[in-house]
Amino acid sequence: MMKIALPVLAALLALAGGTTASRAEDNDWSVIQRGLYLTRAGDCAACHTVEGGKPFAGGYPLKTPFGTVYSANLTPDGDTGLGTWDEGDFYRAMNAGRSKDGSRLYPAFPYTHFTYVTREDSDAIFSYLQTLQPVRNRVSKPDLVWPLSWRFLMIGWNWLNFDEKSFVPDAGKSPAYNRGKYLVEGLMHCGMCHSPKNVIGAEEDDPGDRFAGGMAEGWLAPPLVGGSREGIGDWSEDDLVQYLKYGRNGRSIAFGPMAQVVSLSTQHMTDDDLQAVATYLKDIAIQQQDRGTKETKQAAQMSDDVKHVGALVYATQCSACHRADGKGVPNMLPPLADSSFVQADHPRSVIRLILEGGKGVATSKFPTPHKMPAFDWKLTDDEVAAVATYVRNSFGNGAPAVSADDVEEVRKAQ
Repeated sequence: MMKIALPVLAALLALAGGTTASRAEDNDWSVIQRGLYLTRAGDCAACHTVEGGKPFAGGYPLKTPFGTVYSANLTPDGDTGLGTWDEGDFYRAMNAGRSKDGSRLYPAFPYTHFTYVTREDSDAIFSYLQTLQPVRNRVSKPDLVWPLSWRFLMIGWNWLNFDEKSFVPDAGKSPAYNRGKYLVEGLMHCGMCHSPKNVIGAEEDDPGDRFAGGMAEGWLAPPLVGGSREGIGDWSEDDLVQYLKYGRNGRSIAFGPMAQVVSLSTQHMTDDDLQAVATYLKDIAIQQQDRGTKETKQAAQMSDDVKHVGALVYATQCSACHRADGKGVPNMLPPLADSSFVQADHPRSVIRLILEGGKGVATSKFPTPHKMPAFDWKLTDDEVAAVATYVRNSFGNGAPAVSADDVEEVRKAQ
């Protein structure tokens, strides 16, 4: 009788809303789905997946001024990944920068930002990672200058640059602001690229330096503050949301490392979260003073020869896409006129884009990314310098001149 009653009871429970086991499975699935979302928000795949390799299997070379650190294997492989870890081990890595064995992680892993991530979100990320296919991939040891290969030296680095923190909402701000702050300062770790670093590789802690621009993978990550000449302080919230969601807006197109961020991360985030990010960034921007003006005059930047060569190169190589007036094609080919990217104090990214070219990112609204060809094979250093200087000081722009030596330096680093 009991053997018959149990299946009947199970059927009745299922009709009433599911068995206890099925509800638990549904709950587990929702946690895993949330973990997937948070993993995307944190752009984890970008650093933990080698091009052409298995997802999250690690081994990606993270180049720093002090050498190369290779990203960890996040798959649940028992020997080379997180197969023997539990939620507590993972949270300690996120919150305190410590591995399962207690050894200190290098800050190429952004625990200085992930320390803000809540235990609930950390557990959800870990739950998702545990569903991945285990991949046996023993990651190379860091290749750092002596004596930084001694991990215990991170005690001193952390003492100077890191505090374990919990996220505390600002009671005087809106829910959107606080959600944006949690994402930007925590999982999205925007300051890792968009803030300047000190001599030991930590983000500058002066409030005036926060989000004031920095170097990322050989590109200049532009300021997220400031005015129209260099930063994005005059971008609207809608400009920011469009850029993060679709990889382009009427002002710019994502390329280089930022194209990967949009591809793997921000285009998958909800509209509410993107709006929250924009709300927080705009709040920061209006608190910062304009870091540049448009007072620089063309006559002070270009000799007649440079102007002639730059105008000629622009007319023959650039104007077909960016138009003779530098205004481009809205949401297709980025404008050079009044461009904060073009007018950046440091011309490295402008030079690199001319030499290497660039490609946008495919998103739901713009599934066909546009590509800028490389000109390194076609233009001399003098020609690149001339056209870069011309663009930076035409169409209403104003920025320091570019020299052939600047171009040579970037070309050698390719």
